[in-house]
Amino acid sequence: MLSEKSRPIIEATLPVVGDNIGKIAERFYQHMFGEHPDLLDGTFNRGNQAEGTQQQALAGSVAVFASALVEHPERLPEHLLDRVAHKHASLGIRPDQYQVVHDNLFWAIVDVLGDAVTPEVAAAWDEVYWLMAFALINQERGLYSARGVRPETVWRDWEVVDKVRETDDVVVFRCKRIDDRLVKTSLPGQYVTVRMAMPDGVRQPRQYSLTCADDGEHRSFAVKRVHGGDKPDGEVSNLLHDRVGVGDTVTMSLPFGDVVLDDSGRPVVFASAGIGITPMAGMLSHLVTAGSHLDVTLLHADTDEASWALRRQVVDDVHRLPGGSVHVWFERGAECGLEVDGVHAGAMDLAEVDLPDGAVYYLCGPLPFMKAVRSALIDRGVPTRDIQYEVFGPDLWQADAD
Repeated sequence: MLSEKSRPIIEATLPVVGDNIGKIAERFYQHMFGEHPDLLDGTFNRGNQAEGTQQQALAGSVAVFASALVEHPERLPEHLLDRVAHKHASLGIRPDQYQVVHDNLFWAIVDVLGDAVTPEVAAAWDEVYWLMAFALINQERGLYSARGVRPETVWRDWEVVDKVRETDDVVVFRCKRIDDRLVKTSLPGQYVTVRMAMPDGVRQPRQYSLTCADDGEHRSFAVKRVHGGDKPDGEVSNLLHDRVGVGDTVTMSLPFGDVVLDDSGRPVVFASAGIGITPMAGMLSHLVTAGSHLDVTLLHADTDEASWALRRQVVDDVHRLPGGSVHVWFERGAECGLEVDGVHAGAMDLAEVDLPDGAVYYLCGPLPFMKAVRSALIDRGVPTRDIQYEVFGPDLWQADAD
């Protein structure tokens, strides 16, 4: 809970901090990596740094958290904290690293805002930071405990037993465990972090959704090639495409992620675009394995049938569900050789399908796609609490900000 002393100070300074939070985040990362270059080895993805998405995500989360404390000082923004805590746990973030972040973040705040950061302002924002930090530390401690691990033991090596090309740009890796340590199965919809050594020796992490029901012995994930030469934003995915094959080992974290299948028995609607099909595939696989009788609708948008990754798996799984149906939208025409319930041309239009009453919705795909679908659902009266979304890479919190 934000103290009564700090609340008016945060309320008064939030506009100026908000206007400058992007610059603060940029200076923060520059300074922190200058002081702690080791954090670029296995913890932070330098592709996200190069794109600026990590800076935007930090800026957005701090602004959302501070705004929430001002508007509702008696409670914390749990959704934001859950999302960040799961991402941190998948990277093995330790409690002591929050002090490093604090010291460099407050250096950046002073560097950008200068004399505006009075002792009173610094103390108020210090309170905001540690409220957020301690909430995350506690959540992450619970996540590690539930998995029976410590931050440094979330990682283990798995052997690649199959590598299947799904499309021109997407391959699926199927891996098996090669040690005798206990492996707790994932929840449907979760992801793992794959950590790879780059040609320059620096280890880089990247999250991938699990695409099949998890039996604790095997895990599958799909990887889309990132075009554009040697840009750092695709170096992990492209390395997996080009240099990792059957018989090789990959280092993966335990599964984490807060966007998981609802178990309330309500109808389920999956809406995805492009490689956003991957968490949907994992949840569908789980439903089939569990013998579900839920009313399940899959809505997917892609360039054309050949570009639709995991299409045979998901269509087959939908057919194995008594209450399953699937509709697809293709940019290059309404033609599909698979047995689906509807093929549509152009962008996804929810007006072209009947949606079940009282459903829970899961969205994944490019941010503009998710914003458009989410807005359409809200216009149709779907409560925001019934719409979950998964973001690949840093969450820019655009949907929440809306």
